[in-house]
Amino acid sequence: MPALSCTTGKMEFSYTKSNADSTISLLQIANKIEQTPTEHHFCSYKITLCHYLNHTQLTVLQNRRDLVQATLTMVKGIRVYEHGGPEVMKWEDVDIGEPKTGEIKVKNKAIGINYLDVYMRKGLIPSLCPPLPFTPGMEAAGIVIAIGPGVTTCKVGDYVAYAGFPVCAYTEEMILPADRAVPVPLSIDPIVAAAALFKGLTAQVLVRSCFQIGPEHTILVHAAAGGVGSLLCQWANALGATVIGTVSNKVKAVQAKEDGCHHVIIFKEENLVNRVMEITSGKGVDIAYDSIGKDTFEGSVGCLKFRGYMVSFGFASGSPEPVKFKVFSDKCLFFTVPSMMLYTKERSDLLAASEELFSNIESGILRVRANHKYPLSQVVQAHMDLEDRKTTGSIVLIPDN
Repeated sequence: MPALSCTTGKMEFSYTKSNADSTISLLQIANKIEQTPTEHHFCSYKITLCHYLNHTQLTVLQNRRDLVQATLTMVKGIRVYEHGGPEVMKWEDVDIGEPKTGEIKVKNKAIGINYLDVYMRKGLIPSLCPPLPFTPGMEAAGIVIAIGPGVTTCKVGDYVAYAGFPVCAYTEEMILPADRAVPVPLSIDPIVAAAALFKGLTAQVLVRSCFQIGPEHTILVHAAAGGVGSLLCQWANALGATVIGTVSNKVKAVQAKEDGCHHVIIFKEENLVNRVMEITSGKGVDIAYDSIGKDTFEGSVGCLKFRGYMVSFGFASGSPEPVKFKVFSDKCLFFTVPSMMLYTKERSDLLAASEELFSNIESGILRVRANHKYPLSQVVQAHMDLEDRKTTGSIVLIPDN
């Protein structure tokens, strides 16, 4: 009686035609073959099995393996089924699948939270929001654990991070386009990498790309103690600029000073435009970096000097009122809304910007403030604290496993 022998990794089994109709034997063979390393191997075994099992038994075997393979790709993560407050984020099992052509699978070590995550959770930017349901998150650092066909930019075991699209980071593991992952120096902790990449790339775009900051410039930075603001102030200071930062309270004012602000304005206690004009002897600032939006936009414009730059890169308080042309024409102002993701769309630009960022972190030019860490399962509380302005610096989620 012919015998079938198959090897699956370190597992071996033998199956003979005489017991082909035995349910027990079928389950035994399934238990060993269902976790074969690849679909290619399984298909090879199945072709051989056709000589020993009938169609029904083969179907049972395929379905059983599919179920196990699905279970193997299930990880814990966050899902959003409707737009709304932090409570719409649900902690549950998520099937991430396996990497396809040009993709990699990453086991997350740390996940960054950005205010853009809040916008997407609320559905405030329809052009950017993924369709419901979705897994939030646009920044993480971890280890490559699998690669799909055609991937040449990294290998299994590499330490990488990503920032931007796709929106998928709030999980224990994730699938990414390989060309959006950047190598991280081993000297940089995953928590630092996850806290810094999105915000650091944004800061790089603000001071190095959309405007070239230098010693001759005086700049205004709103939310100077925030994740982007902290890095932006440090970077601009290192480039020689005079930095004026705004914060909401005295505690944050201390941090802003430590992060390179020459002058700090507590906007709840002082008139923004009057104070800026006092600091600049009535000249105004060269650039206003505004991530607040509705509450600060008009004041930011009022602080600019002739031919100044209004740089709007966030809307934490909501979108500003429609801009009146005369407001900008009276002082020949420039207005831009830079997007880190568009500035780093080309991989060469992404690599150059991330290398400069990580180099500045390694050299001590930039100090990353990962001030708040939460288990991934407690992301609801993290978002609540972020929106209530209870946080400074960056917020990082740590996978529960």
